[in-house]
Amino acid sequence: MIDTLVVDLSRWQFAATALYHFLFVPLTLGISFMIAAMETVYVTTGKTIYRDMTQFWGKLFLINFALGVATGLTMEFEFGTNWSFYSSFVGDIFGAPLAIEGLMAFFMESTFIGMMIFGWKRLSKGQHLLVTYLVAIGSNLSALWILVANGFMQDPQGAAFNPVTMRMELTDFGALIFSHDAQAKFVHTSIAGYVTAAVFVAGVSAWYMLRNRHLEIARRSFRMAALFGVLSTAGVITLGDALGFVGAHAQPTKLAAMEAMWQTEEAPAPFNIVAWPSQNEQRNVWSIQVPYVLTPLLTHTLTKVVPGVDQLEASAVERIKNGIPAVEALKALSKNPNDAAAMAQFRAHEKDLGYGFLVTRYAPDQDVSKATEADIARAAKDTIPQVSAIFWTFRIMVGLGLLMLAYFVYAAMLTISGKLEAPQNRWFLKLAPWMIPVPFIACEMGWLVAEIGRQPWTVFGVLPTWMSASSHSVGYMIFSLVGFVSLYSIFIAVEMYLMVKAIKQGPEEHGTPSTPASHKPQPSFGGGFAPNPAAPMSAHKE
Repeated sequence: MIDTLVVDLSRWQFAATALYHFLFVPLTLGISFMIAAMETVYVTTGKTIYRDMTQFWGKLFLINFALGVATGLTMEFEFGTNWSFYSSFVGDIFGAPLAIEGLMAFFMESTFIGMMIFGWKRLSKGQHLLVTYLVAIGSNLSALWILVANGFMQDPQGAAFNPVTMRMELTDFGALIFSHDAQAKFVHTSIAGYVTAAVFVAGVSAWYMLRNRHLEIARRSFRMAALFGVLSTAGVITLGDALGFVGAHAQPTKLAAMEAMWQTEEAPAPFNIVAWPSQNEQRNVWSIQVPYVLTPLLTHTLTKVVPGVDQLEASAVERIKNGIPAVEALKALSKNPNDAAAMAQFRAHEKDLGYGFLVTRYAPDQDVSKATEADIARAAKDTIPQVSAIFWTFRIMVGLGLLMLAYFVYAAMLTISGKLEAPQNRWFLKLAPWMIPVPFIACEMGWLVAEIGRQPWTVFGVLPTWMSASSHSVGYMIFSLVGFVSLYSIFIAVEMYLMVKAIKQGPEEHGTPSTPASHKPQPSFGGGFAPNPAAPMSAHKE
C-alpha cells in the first residue's frame, strides 16, 4: 500500500498548485466579457473613450492571462506524475474533456488574444469586436471543459467500470457533459469570475478617482463594474443555491459537513448559523441555530428529511459490506477473466465496488475477506469529510458573497445618483481598492468546499483517494512540493508587480482629457454610458 504521507503530500501539492492557479482564473473569465462589453459600446457609439477603456483593461487582462496559463499547464502533468493510478483508472473519461479544452478552447483564446491586442490597426471595428468576443468565449469554454472533468470527479456520470480491462470506460458522452453537477458548477464558477472582475475594475477605478487621474475612464469603468457586479453577484448567490441543491443529491456527506449536521432530524430541521464541530465526538460543541430553516433551504420543501452524519455512516457500512464481494470477484477475474461465477458475483455487487475498496486499507493483508466489523466501521467513518474545514470555508464564502452584494448595490446607487465622488462618500472610494481581494478569497473558499468535501474520494463513490496516488518517495514529494510553491509564489509576485506597474502607468487617453477635480458628474441611468464631458472635437481622433 502507498505510504499515507505520500498520499497526503500529493494532495497538498495539487491543492497548492490549484489554489495558486485559481487566483488567476476568475479574473480572466470575468474581465474578458467586461472588455467585450466596453468595446461593444465603442463600436456602437464611436466614442473613443470606450476604446481607451478596452485597451487599458485589455492590457491588465493580458498580464493575468499569461501568468494564469503558466500556472495551469503544470497541473495537467501532475495527474500523470503524482496520480498515476487515478489516470489509469479513469483516464479514458477524465482525459476527454481536458483534451477538448486544450484543442478547442485554449487554442481558440490563445490564437485570438494576439489579434485582440495587436489587431487594432489591422482589423475593422467589427472584426476586432468579433475577435474580442471570441477571446471571452474561449476563456469561458476553457472553464466549461475543465469543470466537466471536475464534475465527473464529483458526480461520475456517463461511465462504467469494465472488470476485464480493470478501468472505468466512457459509456455516454452526453451524460458526462450535461452532468447536473458539472453544469451547475460551471455557471456558478463563471459568474463568480464576473463578480471578481467587477470588484477589480471598481477598485482600480476608485483608486484613480481618489487621485484625480483618468477621471472619465474611471467613472465609466466604475459604473459599468457596479451594474455588472449587482447582476453577477445576485446571479452567483442564486446559482450557488442551485449548486447546493444538486450537490445534496450527488454528495450527501459533503452537504452534511457543510451544515455540521451530525444527527438526522425531523423536517423541517434547524439551520446552524455558526457552530464548533467536533469530528471525534461527532457533535457540535456549541452552535447558534435558526429553527425550521435548513430543510426548505436545502430541499425547497418543508417535509423532506436531510440525512445527517449518523445516517450516512450507517448507510456506508451497508454499502461497504455489499462492496466486499465485488472486490473479491474482481480479484478472481484478474486471474481468470472468463470466470463466469466471479463475473456474476461482480455484477450483483458492482454498484458498491468503490465502497469495497475503502476497507482494503484496514483489512489484514489488504484482503477484504478478512475485514472485521471494526475495520468496516473505520472505513465507514472515513466517508465523512473534515466537517470543521468545510463548515467554516462554506460560511466564509457565503458571507463574502453577501458582503459583495451589499457593496455593489450601494455602489450602483451612488454612481447612478451621481453622488459617488461627493465628499461624504470618499470613504466608499477608499474602501473599493480594499475590496479587491474579497472575491479571490471567496473563490478559494468555494474551491476548498468542493474539493475537501469530496474526500475520501478522487472519484466520488468509485475510487478512494488513497488508492489514486503514485508510489513516490516522501523526499521526492517534499522536494517537488517546495519547488512548486516557490515557483508559483514567484508567479504571484510577478503578477502583482506587472499589474501595479500597469495601473500606476494608467490608460492612454485619446481625446478624453481628465475632467478637472471640480467637475461634478450628472446623474445618469445609462449603465456606464454617461454623456462625455465637453471636449473639443479636435481632441477626438475618430
